[in-house]
Amino acid sequence: MTTSADEGQFLNMLLKLINAKNTMEIGVYTGYSLLATALAIPDDGKILAMDVNRENYELGLPVIQKAGVAHKIDFKEGPALPVLDQLVEDEKNHGSFDFIFVDADKDNYLNYHKRLIELVKVGGLIGYDNTLWNGSVVAPPDAPLRKYVRYYRDFVMELNKALAVDPRIEICMLPVGDGITLCRRVK
Repeated sequence: MTTSADEGQFLNMLLKLINAKNTMEIGVYTGYSLLATALAIPDDGKILAMDVNRENYELGLPVIQKAGVAHKIDFKEGPALPVLDQLVEDEKNHGSFDFIFVDADKDNYLNYHKRLIELVKVGGLIGYDNTLWNGSVVAPPDAPLRKYVRYYRDFVMELNKALAVDPRIEICMLPVGDGITLCRRVK
């Protein structure tokens, strides 16, 4: 239940390449991808980080503090959708994020996308984690799958289909970690 090392390195390099400064992360867990992001953005960069569990975030916080990047993080505990709704309400937030990373409740990925597309700038990126979902997205419908994999599989497949036809973005699905789909906003 953490971002893989290769994905963390990939995100770090990607953020540097796009010169990201204002970012968001939905689903922090213990903060490995958050650390990769914080290390990549400039010293005056910001990360709005949201998770339903502060205790997990605090497990990784000493490492973030030791790295000297805790000042870049604005952590909010609780569900992300109400925070996103508040951000979308204020038009000054539209197009204000360079990069957004989502690794949270898969059954809300489409709900997140509906809001995030307004918040990421044209040319900015949204990254959705786990879009290969343990390889289950290509398994036959009757494949033997663990209960939680089967439960979330349909949500991940629905997201993948929706992203593929969304004219506001261009996508790139990569087999890094458990699959990451990058969405570059073009409109």
